Amino acid sequence: MKIYTKTGDKGETSLYGGKRVSKDILRIECYGTVDELNSVIGLARSNKCAKKIDNILKIIQNELFVIGADLATPNEVKSKTDKIADENILQLEKFIDTLDSELPQLQNFILPGGSKCGALIHFARTVSRRAERLVVSLSKQEKIDNQIIIYLNRLSDLLFVMARFQNKQDKKTEYKWDKK
Repeated sequence: MKIYTKTGDKGETSLYGGKRVSKDILRIECYGTVDELNSVIGLARSNKCAKKIDNILKIIQNELFVIGADLATPNEVKSKTDKIADENILQLEKFIDTLDSELPQLQNFILPGGSKCGALIHFARTVSRRAERLVVSLSKQEKIDNQIIIYLNRLSDLLFVMARFQNKQDKKTEYKWDKK
């Protein structure tokens, strides 16, 4: 099978099930941003993340494929795709609680940064927030599984805690926001 098909050369792509749509519609922007998020997480993983962090990031990457496939599937074909379940969200919450219990309590906003892996996880957090905003916008136009919105919201919280945890592992200082 060839990588290129030339079927998108006129600005259209196929959704799961074969329906052709313009590449600039919100649904495509949503799953494209989820794909971008997955790539940023892959970039973070390639930069010496702690084993515990890397294992969680790998789980997240697989779940983002489920979200991307769901978003790429028109409502009339939805029954054929996997879905994000309550268990996936509960697992994110468990990861948050476990990692956060090993961190100093925050009293101020902190600046994103730290080690390369930590900074990239902070970057992934911002892409996750953008994906969430786009999916919320899409949900106002058509029916979208609300579990996706909940998952992305929880994911950005987890990524924040993971960035802090990674930076602690790498002995990097957290810099407080200086609100002069």
